[in-house]
Amino acid sequence: MVFTVRCSGSPYEIGQDHGRQADAHIKSSMEFYSGLFQRTAGLAWDEVQKIALKFVPSIQSKWPTLLEEMQGIADAAGLQLTDIVALNVRTEITFGMFTDACTAVGWQTPDTVYLAQNWDWMEEQRDNILLYHIEQDGYPAIQYLAEAGLIGKIGLNSAGVGVCVNAIRAKGMDPTKLPMHLALRLLLNSTTMQAAVGVMEKYGMASSCHFLVGDPSGTLGLEWTHLGLQTLQPKDNRIHHANHLLLEHPGVVDTNWIPDSEYRTRRIEELTDKIDDVSAKSIQAVFLDEGNYPGSICKTASGSSTVATLFNIVMDLKKARADVIMGKPNAPDETLTLKF
Repeated sequence: MVFTVRCSGSPYEIGQDHGRQADAHIKSSMEFYSGLFQRTAGLAWDEVQKIALKFVPSIQSKWPTLLEEMQGIADAAGLQLTDIVALNVRTEITFGMFTDACTAVGWQTPDTVYLAQNWDWMEEQRDNILLYHIEQDGYPAIQYLAEAGLIGKIGLNSAGVGVCVNAIRAKGMDPTKLPMHLALRLLLNSTTMQAAVGVMEKYGMASSCHFLVGDPSGTLGLEWTHLGLQTLQPKDNRIHHANHLLLEHPGVVDTNWIPDSEYRTRRIEELTDKIDDVSAKSIQAVFLDEGNYPGSICKTASGSSTVATLFNIVMDLKKARADVIMGKPNAPDETLTLKF
C-alpha cells in the first residue's frame, strides 16, 4: 500500500511533517541516489552535496519558502539541508545524466480536461513513491505522487490545476533558474494554468524538461531548456509527449536519449485516435499498451529498457479528481482516487 504523507501549516511545519512521517523513506531514497550517482557519474554523495549547495543562494533569494520547507524536512529527518536539496535537484545535477522516462497525454473535451501519464523509473524506487496531501495557507490544497523527500511532482490541486512531466536530456544547466521539482511545486501552488505558466516564464528553467499543464479551461505543453520555453498547443484537442523535444529550440541539441521515445509518442497518438467515447477509463486503457515491448508505453525493465512503469495517473481537472494505478497499469498493485 502506498505510504501517505499529510502536511499542513507554515512552509517549515509542512517540511517537518514530511520529514517526520517519511524519514525512513527519505533515507532509503538518499541511499538509492547515492549509489546511482556513484555508478553513473562517478560522484560520491559529499560531491553531490557540494553541487546542490550551488543552488541554495538562488533558492534562498527567489523561493525562500521552498527552502524553508526543505529545511523542515531535513531537521525532522535528522539530515542536512544539502541532502534534501540534492534530492530535489537530482535532475539538474550532471546535466541530467540520468532522468526518469514517461509517456503523457492531455485532452480537452466538451465536458472536461484530462491529463494522464505513465511514470517510469527504476524498480528499486517503487517503495519510495509516496502520496502527499498538503494544506497550506494562501494556496490551494495539493495532492501529488513523488519519491520521498521531493516537494513537488505529478498531481493536481483543489483549484483544478494539474501537471504531468516528461524528462528531456539536452545539455545545459543554469543553477540560477528554477530546478524542475521546485517548478512542479510552484505549478501546483497556482490557481490557474495561465498563472502557473506566468511563474515559469518569470524565472526560467534550470534544465530541460516538458511540463504538461492544465486546468478546467484547457491544456498546454511547455518544452523547456535552460535557454528558454517553446509552447505546444493542442492538436485535435490533444497533446502527446514522451522524452524528446518535439519543437525547435535554437542553440540546444536534444540527445534523444531513450530510443523508444519517438515510438511511444507516435503510438499514444495512434491509440487515442481510436477512442470514440473519451473518458478517464478509456484514456487509462491506452497506458496498458505493450507494443514495442519492453520499450512500450507500459514499460518493463528488461533488455535495453532499464526502467519500468511504476504508476499511472489520469486527472479530470473539472472535478479536481485523479484515478491512480500503483505499479504497472496492466498488473496493478493498488488503485487510488485523489479528490478534494
